[in-house]
Amino acid sequence: MDRTAFEAALARDGYTETVERTLPPDEATPDHTHPFDARLLILSGTLTYGTGESRRAYQAGESFEVARGTLHAEIAGPAGASYLAGRRR
Repeated sequence: MDRTAFEAALARDGYTETVERTLPPDEATPDHTHPFDARLLILSGTLTYGTGESRRAYQAGESFEVARGTLHAEIAGPAGASYLAGRRR
C-alpha cells in the first residue's frame, strides 16, 4: 500500500491522529500498551511486531493494526525502520 492510499483509509476509518516515527537499527521498544487503536504503514526498513510469543516482521509497504490495550513490542531491523501510524481513540 502506498502512503496516499493509507492516509485515505485512515481518514475513512476514523483514525484522526497521525505520527511518523523512525527507529534506529536494531532498536527495541519494551512491552507496552496504548489507549487507542493504531494502524501502521511501514515506510522503510523492517519492523518486527510482537505479542507474547508471536512475532511478525513487516517490510516497507506493509501495514498492520494494533487494538487498544494490546500488550506488544516492536523491534527495528538492521537498517532501522520508519513508519506512519494512525491513532483512533
